[in-house]
Amino acid sequence: IVVFSEEEREQMRKFTNKSYLLDKRSRHHVYLGLIDILLAYCYEIRVNEGDKNVESSWNIRKLSATLCWLESFSCIQDVLVSFGRRVLCYPLYRHFGLVTRAFSDTIMILQLGKAAVLKCLLDIHKIFLESDPAYILNDLFITDYCIWIQKVKSKKLAALSESLQKTTLTKSHMGLELEELEAAAVLVQEEEKALKAAGTVSKQQLLSSESETSDSEESSSTSSSETEGSDSDERESSTSEDEEINSFQGTLEEERTAPLIDCNGLRQGTNTPVLEVRDGKSKVSLQSTALPGKLIEELEMQMHSAMRLSEQPGGLATAGCTSQEQEENPVPEPDRLSEDAAGKGNFLEVSPKPNPLLFLCSTNEDKD
Repeated sequence: IVVFSEEEREQMRKFTNKSYLLDKRSRHHVYLGLIDILLAYCYEIRVNEGDKNVESSWNIRKLSATLCWLESFSCIQDVLVSFGRRVLCYPLYRHFGLVTRAFSDTIMILQLGKAAVLKCLLDIHKIFLESDPAYILNDLFITDYCIWIQKVKSKKLAALSESLQKTTLTKSHMGLELEELEAAAVLVQEEEKALKAAGTVSKQQLLSSESETSDSEESSSTSSSETEGSDSDERESSTSEDEEINSFQGTLEEERTAPLIDCNGLRQGTNTPVLEVRDGKSKVSLQSTALPGKLIEELEMQMHSAMRLSEQPGGLATAGCTSQEQEENPVPEPDRLSEDAAGKGNFLEVSPKPNPLLFLCSTNEDKD
């Protein structure tokens, strides 16, 4: 039993009492238009579950060709095809199952009688009244339908529901090639599944190959690190040896450039350095025994001076020889003595050979 609320009763009181003179053809168009409006309303209730929103008025007027385009149908099949095509094109949720559910809901409403149809029309009137552009449709269609349906016989609505039940609607009636598109979609899904399966297999192979390569890289990195460590050790040892050689060369250059004084008081050349070779534990001192060229020149000059002095009287010659001997052969100081026999370092000592100046002085004295 359909019960109207107080709000719906107040809404019906605002309608004026009218009588409609319709011929058979116009009456047929009115019934088909009523089915079209009810189908759109059932879709809205089915999708939003009775919770109205701002899109409710748009859905109803967009899915009904009677409200949207002032369409007048000639048969029930045209009404169902038009509604089905609009459901599959316009709203947010587009599915052929929604078309069939709305179709079955409309049949059930018509079977309940004109009270249930009137209640649905009052709900549509309320939805359109709250929408700015849709309230005009109340004046054009919905108000007149609410007044007209109250005077319709229940037998007419029962016959309309029976004719709806006899009508069939399939996907091929839509004219949108739904069956072909669904078959193509199934093929695409199968291909995607095959590609995913192949992709998972290839990923597993890639992961296994990557793990193998990573293991080989780790082993090669460890070997390379070992070789690098050995190379670094060799480099460190070579660098330490190079540093020792450079320091050794530096000491040689310093000792070569430093002026040395021999035991005779003369300047020693660069060919008699004291060399110290460091191997980390022992020190070896090297001594050069060769007389430099400058020392020989000085000795020649001194010999010439001694010969000049020898031409003078004997006393002066002897004095000169003695003074020259003292200058040539000074008493060795303790600082100039060589160190102990351990070989830590020896300075240049006076050679044991006889002095040629003394020999010259003695020969001169003998002649005198």
